[in-house]
Amino acid sequence: MVYIYRMKTFLFLLSAVLLASCSTKKQADLLVFNARVYTVDDQFSVAEAFAVADGKILEVGKSDDLKRKYESKELLDAEGKSIYPGFIDGHAHFYRYGEGLQNADLVGTQSWEEILEKLKVYAVENKEGWIIGRGWDQNDWSEKNFPSNEKLNELFPNRPVVLTRIDGHAIIANQAALSLGNVKPGQKMEGGNIEMVNGKLTGILIDNAQNLIYSKILGSNATQSREALLDAQKNCFAVGLTSVVDCGLDFPTVDIIDNLQKSNDLKMRIYVMLSDDSLNYNYLFKKGAVKTDRLNVRSFKVYADGALGSRGACMLKPYTDKPNQTGFLLSSSNHYENVARKIYDKGFQMNTHAIGDSANREILKIYSRILNGKNDLRWRIEHAQVLSPDDFKLFGENNIIPSVQSTHATSDMYWAGDRIGAERLKSAYAYKQLLQQNGWLVLGTDFPVENIDPMLTFYAATVRKDSKGFPDKGFQMENALSREEALRGMTIWAAKGSFEEKEKGSIEAGKFADFIIMDQDILKVEDSKLLNSKILKTFVNGENVFSK
Repeated sequence: MVYIYRMKTFLFLLSAVLLASCSTKKQADLLVFNARVYTVDDQFSVAEAFAVADGKILEVGKSDDLKRKYESKELLDAEGKSIYPGFIDGHAHFYRYGEGLQNADLVGTQSWEEILEKLKVYAVENKEGWIIGRGWDQNDWSEKNFPSNEKLNELFPNRPVVLTRIDGHAIIANQAALSLGNVKPGQKMEGGNIEMVNGKLTGILIDNAQNLIYSKILGSNATQSREALLDAQKNCFAVGLTSVVDCGLDFPTVDIIDNLQKSNDLKMRIYVMLSDDSLNYNYLFKKGAVKTDRLNVRSFKVYADGALGSRGACMLKPYTDKPNQTGFLLSSSNHYENVARKIYDKGFQMNTHAIGDSANREILKIYSRILNGKNDLRWRIEHAQVLSPDDFKLFGENNIIPSVQSTHATSDMYWAGDRIGAERLKSAYAYKQLLQQNGWLVLGTDFPVENIDPMLTFYAATVRKDSKGFPDKGFQMENALSREEALRGMTIWAAKGSFEEKEKGSIEAGKFADFIIMDQDILKVEDSKLLNSKILKTFVNGENVFSK
């Protein structure tokens, strides 16, 4: 009897212990296991599983350990697939991309005649208002000169037409649009060019001259803005983007974004650079930095020059293929100095578009005078595309961050040498050399200038070829990034460029549960298969926002 009593007591105590052990399991909303998790932490460690609760990562570790430790509402067996932090586009035009989805798509057109045919169809389907298109690039045509607007005038004598070049730094407008903008032959303006041939307007307006037309185009209404943002979000989630840096918005658009995020319709995390405009300065200086889990507004986007493709990039010496042109700064040196001082005094971040070696030098020297050595303000040069070899050191000496777009190299490589010559090309698109200045850089696409797909960024940064495998040995491979560097540039370093590395950019405890599941391991698959990699699922805050 004593034995039976002791056995019952033992079983009772064992049951109590087991029950207690079950009740002490921690609660999670989602447990992801059986995965190859690239955490992109400081050690670039690889895990098997992680637990999520309230939109944040609780713990990262081994599948069996976390299964024993957590009781989860939802289990996700990744079936051995690779998981990465959600991609961050460190330089994009998210809102403008969404707007463009509502307009005529001219990307990839191979001739002016093809564009005209597209516009005929678009005009039938959209019978009222301005005809607006975007994405043409004369460098893709057999005839590489800028087009003129005679045919546009014939096809649309009374309806204004504005077609923006792929880089956003030039437009072609028909006479109806030019008349509305009061554009006259012989007109001059700082930081822009109104092209003429034989004393007549061609319709080509470069850089600041575009504003003569843009100021006449009726702005989007609230409904159109909402559609633009949500359309852009849908496409971005499908390619694994969970955060974007929107470079150059005005404050009314920020309010629309904020309201959509608060209603939980817009789940995309957005870091906003406000445009270089007095109204935007007044808004942010008065309001102070805006920071929520999804919205961060603490910086300004300034334009130093135009683009290489339209020869608006400001060069130290004339263009090789047009010796009478050097490009131009879009504003005076005094403007950049005054703006930089104003931003510095208020403690905000300055981010300046600089393409040509002269524009880069001008901005780097202004930054250097104001920053005056080591700092953690993370002022950025956007693009840093063509640099004088003597100027690279200014990045490291003053902790100036290069924000680069690797697909620019593979888009421009066919004609960049003709444009600036072989010698200057050696220090152009020099991503590895730029990385070495501070030990990190920011990667982005500049979409809609380039395709939104981050895998194209990854491929161009590491392989430095086009999608057809050209050139055989890669373009200037001495400046290729490693796969680990490229992934960091699209995740944790991009977050760092926006002062957000403590809340996103890696799969670590305490950070937002923003992650993607892919069908291939992009750290290991051979080069030729990289562009076949597909996003299977995208998660933001632990919520599945895209499934293939």
